[in-house]
Amino acid sequence: MIKKTYFLIYLLFFKNSPEDYRPYSLFFPKIRQWLVTRYLKNCGKELRVKKGAEISPNSSVGNYSELGTRALIQANVSIGDNVIMGPDIKIYSRNHKFDKLDIPIQQQGKNYYKTSIGNDVWIGANVIITAGCTIGNHVVIAAGAVVTQDIPDYAIAGGVPSKVLKFRNAK
Repeated sequence: MIKKTYFLIYLLFFKNSPEDYRPYSLFFPKIRQWLVTRYLKNCGKELRVKKGAEISPNSSVGNYSELGTRALIQANVSIGDNVIMGPDIKIYSRNHKFDKLDIPIQQQGKNYYKTSIGNDVWIGANVIITAGCTIGNHVVIAAGAVVTQDIPDYAIAGGVPSKVLKFRNAK
């Protein structure tokens, strides 16, 4: 019950408070951070929460990671250590069912998946990560990419749908 209270206070009063680079931001970024760390399922050290970020209480974030400006992160998402995000990213963990033609899609329910982001990952602006994808460690995802499949360690991925463009550790 107390976690739901922190979540509600965050959404109602602090989600859209000023960013830390604004001279009038005062204590708002620290309050955002404090509230989110209290309601997440698991949260590491020194989480940074940008303005407008929304993450489900049923998600986990590692150490020294950040939630980008206006990020939308659904339940059952696991985010590793040292992950940075550009603005307006979306990380999904559920999809509508649509296999029956005699029932409207709206009434068919949803499938739920686990979506995972590894350690030391940079997710560019406006990236969409679809339900059930696993992003490896040390990955860079280019701005505007739509990730529809798993991305291996050290990959640099981009495009719609995204594909591996090269590897960070290749010579």
